[in-house]
Amino acid sequence: MVSRNLPPLTGGMERLNHHAYQALGKRFKVALCGPAGANSIVREEDTCREVGLSSLSRFLVTCQWKTFRLARRFRPAIVYSGSGLTAPAALLAGRSTRAPVACFLHGLDIVADHPAYRLVFLPAIRRCDRLIVNSRHTAGLAIAAGVPEERIVVVHPGVDLPNFSLREGARARFRDQFGFGSRPFLLAAGRLTERKGLAPFIRHALPEVVRHLPETLLVIIGEEPSHGLKHRQGIITEIQTAIREAKMQSHVVLLGAVDDEQLSDAYFSADVHVFPVLERPGDVEGFGMVAIEAAAHGLPTVAFKAGGVGDAVAHGQSGWLVEPGQYDELTHNILNALDRANSHTEQSHVRDARAHAERFCWNTFDSRFLDAIEPLLQRSACPS
Repeated sequence: MVSRNLPPLTGGMERLNHHAYQALGKRFKVALCGPAGANSIVREEDTCREVGLSSLSRFLVTCQWKTFRLARRFRPAIVYSGSGLTAPAALLAGRSTRAPVACFLHGLDIVADHPAYRLVFLPAIRRCDRLIVNSRHTAGLAIAAGVPEERIVVVHPGVDLPNFSLREGARARFRDQFGFGSRPFLLAAGRLTERKGLAPFIRHALPEVVRHLPETLLVIIGEEPSHGLKHRQGIITEIQTAIREAKMQSHVVLLGAVDDEQLSDAYFSADVHVFPVLERPGDVEGFGMVAIEAAAHGLPTVAFKAGGVGDAVAHGQSGWLVEPGQYDELTHNILNALDRANSHTEQSHVRDARAHAERFCWNTFDSRFLDAIEPLLQRSACPS
């Protein structure tokens, strides 16, 4: 297994690849090449080679060499890449040891528009023997990019289901900690990138929500990525500018990064999760893991139906989907969701959201992930 997206780095891709490593460990002894600090998650019986994250180019060169050497020593039955970024390293390792290669694609892996990426990485992705994708949308992107459809399997990311009996205590703890009281509370969580659409949301939707419900608060949790495949610094500055221009200073709180326990408390505390994702050339929301995490806490999501978000939000069950850019409709659905959060029907909506999230538990991911690579095992076992 080779991936740049593993603990101690944090985020949805890192969590997914950690679970992929654990799933592989149920059937295999694993040799892992990952970022500095990855050895902390590796079992005693497994092998790990770490690569520093000082720069992307240095990581890629060092990762290619260490993965190749690890494969020559380990003689794997399968080589697995956690994203398109490490597909060339996985492909070289697989071809040099005659092992089949699987790669997990996350959406941006396909649409990233850097010329060098499209020249080197996309051809490597197309040559992998199995492409596991995180949504139907990503599958469509892969097919459009020249990946044979028969090599593609959709495996949605998983989620941990929290103990719902802890909800009331978590709500009180989080709201008291930050002084939010009983104010209507919108939550936006995740890495702060341009495609998350928070600055336009603050300009075009939040003022109308506040006009109807003057106490409404938008709480933003997350930070700008520093090791992403496609990231641009300055997103927080853009959000702060939008707050000033829309005169929303008393209605928006940027909490930055929080630990997993605080994030869970935030999901329990909020009334609506907002996900105003934008459609951008060369960038895409491959799935929308935060919408599943919100649903697992009984929290509905109001989102633009962009990228793979339609796989993550069940319209009318775990939230509501709006065509991208329709801010009036987005606002209307947020106000309806806030009204439901304070009505006698709230418990039925909580149950519906939780039922949707249960279909994405990590045990389901593990079994579908292993099923996806099973044909490669049969190929590996065939005599050459």
